[in-house]
Amino acid sequence: MARDLAIDLGTANTLVYQRGKGILFAEPTVIALNKETGDVLAMGDEAWQMIGRTPGYIVAVRPLRSGAISDFDVTEKLIRLILQRSGVNRLSRPRVLVCVPSALTEVERRAVEEATMSAGARSCYLIEEPMAAAIGAGLPIHEPMGNLVVDVGGGTSEVALISLGGIVTNTAVRLGGFDLDGSIQNYIRKEYRLAIGERTAERIKIAIASAFPLADEKKAELRGRDLATGLPKNIVMSSEELRSAIDEQVRGIVDATIDCISQSPPDLVQDVLMNGITLTGGGGMLQGLDMLLSQAAEVPVHITDQPLESVVLGAGKCLEAFESARSVLLHA
Repeated sequence: MARDLAIDLGTANTLVYQRGKGILFAEPTVIALNKETGDVLAMGDEAWQMIGRTPGYIVAVRPLRSGAISDFDVTEKLIRLILQRSGVNRLSRPRVLVCVPSALTEVERRAVEEATMSAGARSCYLIEEPMAAAIGAGLPIHEPMGNLVVDVGGGTSEVALISLGGIVTNTAVRLGGFDLDGSIQNYIRKEYRLAIGERTAERIKIAIASAFPLADEKKAELRGRDLATGLPKNIVMSSEELRSAIDEQVRGIVDATIDCISQSPPDLVQDVLMNGITLTGGGGMLQGLDMLLSQAAEVPVHITDQPLESVVLGAGKCLEAFESARSVLLHA
């Protein structure tokens, strides 16, 4: 029998957990295709290296946008490749648990289920990402107390207040790490008349961007194409500049958090004041985001030990104790 799999199919990264083994791999959610034949040439890290560097007949695409399937056929091919890499074949069809944003519509959820089943799964279950993140972070979700989770991903940011094994209130915005990258690209194009690629924007974001003033502000050099001459050009940027470039998107994440708290029952808000906010997701690693959230919401903020892995680890815990975890799954 195939071992059951949990897949965190994120807009930015895909992580796969195999029951009894742990995390098998974590790679970018990118697939490279031959445009003329439709053949898959690469996926994950290998395909990510191709972004912005391919000849005309090869296209490197991200099949998900804001956590939803933007191209069904490509997503199905990606899931099929994931199952193959996890040792699945025609004779061993696993049970698959897929993590999905809570903001997905019923139609979008069904698309994820159908893509997973047609890619070779025996059965498909879904779990909402904030719930999986809370389980992965080790929060006491079944206790009668409020656990507030802020999960900042590549395409969506989700805030959920969880108590007694269910989501009491939640706010989701289709804003994430990619929107920060896009803002950086737009800012540099506007202020410096310089075109930079998606990968360069991500690299400088990780290196010096911050959501809150740093004690020691940083600078970084980057290279792009001068829009006036078409030639390569170097510029030096500071973390203060990047902070202003991404301010609108960061404020959107903060506002979603405040919104979720303001909609919550007063008794559970008391728990949040005492226990604080749990910050997770790849976007949660943006420098100073925890401090900005803490200042805005006036509660302590804790970053999980493994922000990028929290969701898939939580889904993995559900797989390991599947029958007792059915209550937190969608369509279980």
